Amino acid sequence: MLEPSNNETLPVIPGKRYFTIGEVSDLCGVKPHVLRYWEQEFPGLNPVKRRGNRRYYKRQDVVLIRQIRSLLYEQGFTIGGARQRLDGETTKQEMTPYKQLVNQTIGELEDLLKEMKPKG
Repeated sequence: MLEPSNNETLPVIPGKRYFTIGEVSDLCGVKPHVLRYWEQEFPGLNPVKRRGNRRYYKRQDVVLIRQIRSLLYEQGFTIGGARQRLDGETTKQEMTPYKQLVNQTIGELEDLLKEMKPKG
């Protein structure tokens, strides 16, 4: 989720139910216009709108915004890459070491099976 360094630089999230865009901006270190843009780019970020289209973010939205901020600003992801990461998708590049390990393990298991088969 968040890097430990993020927790040191960002304030603790208060135990409130809803936060205004200004409060979220302060809690996450992101300007309000950036938050509005991220609402369009990240489907999971969907604040409640009340009274004259005022946005109210839940605690889970604040946590998600901090994740997005970390992915974009600290880990260097693009918007699309951050969206994929949050959706749980992994890139081929990230899967390559795992694929190699799986293939190696399969080869070793096949060799063991050959040794275990009765000869004759």
